[in-house]
Amino acid sequence: MSPHPDVGSGRTASRTRRPADRKRQLVDRAAELFLDRGYDHVSVTDIAKAAGVTGPSIYRHFADKQAILFAAVMAGVEEIETCTDTALSPAADGEVPIDKAIEKLCALGVTNPNAAALWRWSSAHLSPEQNDEVARRTRKVLHRWSGAVFAHRTGLSSRDIDQLAWTILSVNGSVSVHRTRISTSRAVARLVVLVGRVVELSPGLAAPIDPLPRALAEPSGRRDEILDAAATLFARRGFATVGVDEIGEAVGISGPSVYNHFPSKQAILIGISQRSANRLEASAIAAYSVAQDPTTLLGLLVDSYVQVLTATPDLSVSFNSRSVLESIDNGDLITYQRRYVARWVNLVEQIETDLPNPEAAVTVHAALTIANDAMRLRRNWNRPEMPALLAYLMKGVLGLPQVPAIAVRSAS
Repeated sequence: MSPHPDVGSGRTASRTRRPADRKRQLVDRAAELFLDRGYDHVSVTDIAKAAGVTGPSIYRHFADKQAILFAAVMAGVEEIETCTDTALSPAADGEVPIDKAIEKLCALGVTNPNAAALWRWSSAHLSPEQNDEVARRTRKVLHRWSGAVFAHRTGLSSRDIDQLAWTILSVNGSVSVHRTRISTSRAVARLVVLVGRVVELSPGLAAPIDPLPRALAEPSGRRDEILDAAATLFARRGFATVGVDEIGEAVGISGPSVYNHFPSKQAILIGISQRSANRLEASAIAAYSVAQDPTTLLGLLVDSYVQVLTATPDLSVSFNSRSVLESIDNGDLITYQRRYVARWVNLVEQIETDLPNPEAAVTVHAALTIANDAMRLRRNWNRPEMPALLAYLMKGVLGLPQVPAIAVRSAS
């Protein structure tokens, strides 16, 4: 209500403001649901219920659920743009206080994870034109941050700076992928430390990593052919939009024939996730058998994680389908994922002995998010040096020593 109801213009303002407020309310509730459950598992009715309105009333503001998603994604982009305007404003002496600017960006990632996270998960559900708009505005923001944050890194190529800027965005948005119990101030402080580590990295010095052992290779029977085809389709278009008939066609069999090997599409997803879990476990066992200290062991786990992630779409599909798995799995896969991450957290605590467990968890999830984002957003994912680059960036965030190496790629 207007503070001056007796003024006609005030009453008009109230009437025109309510729809805008209601529209933003719908967008905010939808963003929370999309992040928590996944786009495919949220209905317009769910959004209406969360916002305290009727289903039909939503259509006064949006044509359909996809339009709500795009509005939610753009609201997040606008939050980052606003934060950037504020954080990069010059001080009285004309200088931009970079430390304070980074702190403001990290605070946005903690207090409003929707802004930093939703756009990273939603590309498969947006139109090409919508994705282009999101990418254009995101790149513009990243360019502004790059110019300010990396001004002192005159030896970096533009490609290096671009990679580091995306890495900062992944670190900043990593709090949206886990539920670590930590206060806002402590989470922001830890992210500031991690972003500081990223700023001083040099991607061109990423050392090659050893390939996975032959023992980790999978047999190539019909069952695995189905898993391979499904993983590729799920990675490209998302689990919900792919049909069993399409999976069969990709393998060269009919859709009904797929059921001779898997009882359902959900079972195929579980098979993909179990296969990626087996690969991770085998590589972890190999690392534990040769490592003599937590620093070496964590470095080997980083290498193996990147190799498994980039070798096939399995691990990325498993990670990106977490909400689906939680609804259909008996708990074994989710429990394994948590235990796997807990290994990393424990090693970080051993390496940084004065670091509390919540800060160690924030650190691990930030490192994992760098690689997971790169694969999900397909940022140069097919470059031959990508595994080495991702491992380098993850180790940098984890504070691990890097193996000296000659630049593995041209500074183009």
